[in-house]
Amino acid sequence: MGSTGGARAMTVQEIAGALGKPDVPSQYVVRAHSEQQLAAAVTAPVPVIDLSRLFEQDGDGDEAAKLRSALDSWGLILVSNHGVDAAVMDGMRAASREFFRRPLEEKQRYTNLIDGEQFQFEGYGNDHVRSPDQILDWTDRIYLKVEPEDERSIALWPVHPETFRDALDEFTKKCGGVKDSLLRAMAKLLELDDDDYFIDQLGERASTHARCSYYPECPRPELVFGLKPHCDGTVVTVLMVDDTVGGLQVLRDGVWWDVPVVPHTLLVILGDQTQIMSNGIFKSPVHRVLTNAKKERISVALDYSVDPEREIEPSAQLVNEERPALYRKVKVKDYTAALYDHFSKGEMVINKIHT
Repeated sequence: MGSTGGARAMTVQEIAGALGKPDVPSQYVVRAHSEQQLAAAVTAPVPVIDLSRLFEQDGDGDEAAKLRSALDSWGLILVSNHGVDAAVMDGMRAASREFFRRPLEEKQRYTNLIDGEQFQFEGYGNDHVRSPDQILDWTDRIYLKVEPEDERSIALWPVHPETFRDALDEFTKKCGGVKDSLLRAMAKLLELDDDDYFIDQLGERASTHARCSYYPECPRPELVFGLKPHCDGTVVTVLMVDDTVGGLQVLRDGVWWDVPVVPHTLLVILGDQTQIMSNGIFKSPVHRVLTNAKKERISVALDYSVDPEREIEPSAQLVNEERPALYRKVKVKDYTAALYDHFSKGEMVINKIHT
């Protein structure tokens, strides 16, 4: 995990393995707040979108209508027939799980702490600890830039298991097609002049980061988040959740809903950058991950973002007298920097650029 200086902080996996009683360190305990609702939630009726049917020439529009309804209602969708082979998904999940089972000293070769103290986003560990009273998440992860390919820090890509690098490369290539297809479908739904509007906005140096997350068993799941409530700062996130263990929840109308687990589907979550470019028509949902007392959980996400040197703003085609621009123009790298600062405080950065 990140550090504020001094000796290396323990990873969550170490803490979970060392606990001899049903307790957790205080920095992981969530402060009491009204929106916790950590009791049992109802499963959200998120539809499964058949990507192959979405673009059928003689389709009846049902799939597009389902997509629009899901995006309007939940800000996320499950996708089937997406073109990512089950073997590719299973291979990526297995490689991630095996990496987190490697000895700690081996995983520390890929640490996100330079010289044990200076935080960098890429590598193995956890979030940057910015203050002593920051509430920490019950998760370890390895976070890697995968696109542009010439910006990959290969030294941070695990060599064990031996399948990891090839599995991540293949998973990245396959999911890129899913992302492009959905962005085109979203442009169609908004009746933009160019179906490639969102793809073009990404730019030639768009960034993609892979995030392999490990959530160990937690003895006090009623007190601890696997991942605190937040919105993604991306265009979209393509997520392969654990195929047997749930925990992801989405907030709608003040109520937390369980996101269903449907094996070999991909979960696509809208991000803040899409909310800005769509002038608030598509919204980035608040979501979180709960912990589990009996089971560990693995997920693999690809975070797709506009070229950090570019600026984004609401599409001119979606701004008029009835619906003026809701967001100011912002440089993506500035927005991303603010996002991480606000995330550590449990705040939503998109509210800061609302006009």
